[in-house]
This record gives sequence, structure tokens and C-alpha cells, in this order.
Amino acid sequence: MVRVDTHLHLTRWWPDLARTAYRADLDFRPEGLLAEMDAAGIDLGLVLQIHEAPSADAALAESRAIAAASAGRLRPVGTVDPTRGEDTVRAALALWEADATIAGIKLFPGYRPFYPHDPRLAPLYEFAHRRNLPVLVHQGDTLDRGGQVKFARPIELDEVAVRYPDVRFVLCHFGNPWVEEAAEIVYKNENVYADTSGLLAHPSAPYFARMVEQCRQRLLSAIVSIGSAERILYGSDWPLEELSVAVGLVDGLDLPAPDRARILGENAVRLFRLPELPRARTGSS
Repeated sequence: MVRVDTHLHLTRWWPDLARTAYRADLDFRPEGLLAEMDAAGIDLGLVLQIHEAPSADAALAESRAIAAASAGRLRPVGTVDPTRGEDTVRAALALWEADATIAGIKLFPGYRPFYPHDPRLAPLYEFAHRRNLPVLVHQGDTLDRGGQVKFARPIELDEVAVRYPDVRFVLCHFGNPWVEEAAEIVYKNENVYADTSGLLAHPSAPYFARMVEQCRQRLLSAIVSIGSAERILYGSDWPLEELSVAVGLVDGLDLPAPDRARILGENAVRLFRLPELPRARTGSS
């Protein structure tokens, strides 16, 4: 069974690693991430660039270097900030047009002041349709206290899901804290998926063990409401969450084993057109 983490971050522009990472001494290099993936039994991962990157060119160059250092186990996901203007969006699309390595596109409403249905994003959605690239959309709470979560409610994704039925959207973080609302958007729209990333606070938080169990129950309730595990994706939001804890969140769901396997990798292989067989893990023969 192939396992895929659909929500990883590894970039020199990550904000305040010592404060935000689940462990202060985290090895924040491709080698460190691959070692943690090996320990958690994860074969492939998507590395999402962040809006702090100075340009799409710089972000893509970094992503290519990470992919090369990982022997292809880490696939890049590009991003663009529409609030920087229509020319910035067009420049990013032109850059991605000539690149076959990106596995998807990530948007950061909430961190940046725009809705998923912002008209400036129309060319991006048309590009995603033509290139058959999933669009991952940040939803729910933000790490940045200066973010505005009104831009990141799951209900705001419904409009573009309806307007672009041939584009596959990933509702990141299950819309936390609006998990029930997110479940409705996934249930209603067959082109919308949800990932399990970033649902837990820092492990030093009070009641962390109880938080894990509560989160698992909320996830289970949402999946039952949707009525299927076919469009649920495992993700961690590393370095915010430890991979073994994030995997355990899914492994502990009271679902049939085939459904857990779909969430942990099979759905991602299909959605992102990834290899069906896992690559050799670091240090394996």
C-alpha cells in the first residue's frame, strides 16, 4: 500500500521555525523530512510552496531542488497570490505552462485577503482545468494572527466548485474549525476533496491527547456525513505536525481498513496521478 502525505511544507521562507514547528530542533531539510517519512511509513509527499516566497520563479526553483534531492519522492505544488495583481497571476501561469513537474496549485485565502471566487483567479482555474491540476485551497484557521478567516470559510469554496465542475479542488485542513460546513461542501460537490492536515495544535498544548481523540471523532463524523472516504486525503501540515501523529490520526479512525488505505494514499495517487508503487525509501535495499 502506497502512503502519500498531500500537505507538507519545506522552504527557507517558512515563518519562525523554532516557534511553529512541532519540535524546536527539527531537521528542516529534505534529508530530515525523508527520514521522518520513512519512520512513519510514507512513500511520497507533496511540498506546498507558501505565499511568503518572493516570486513564483524563486518558489519553483526551490521546489525543483527539493524534488531532485528527494529522488522524486517529494513533488512540488506551486502558489501565487492574486492580491499582487493580474500580471503576477499571468506570470506564474506562464512559468508553470513550461514546467511538467508541479503536481498542483495552492491558494492561501485567509492568509491573504481574497476569496476563492476572486475574479482575478479565473485564468488560474482555466489553466488548472486544461492542465488537469488539482487546486488546493487553504481553509479555516491561520497560523498568522494577522490573517482574516472570513476569507477562508468552506462555504466560500462552493461558488468556484460549481462554476468550475471540471476542476478538482482540495479543501485543506477540513476547514477547521468549520468541519461540518466543509463536509457539506465535499458531499455536495463531486469535484471537491478534503485533507486531514493541520488539525492539531502544538503538542505542548494543554489537553493535547484529548484533542487528538476529539479530532478523530470529528473527522469520523464528517466522513460519515459525506458517506464515503473516496475524496478524503491524508495530510500532516509538517513541520507543524509530527508525521507519526498525523498518520495515527487516520490509522485510528473507526473505518474499514480499505477506507483507511484510500485516505492514506490511494485517493492521492488517483487525484495527483502519482506512481502506484512506492519508491524505495531512504536507506532501504
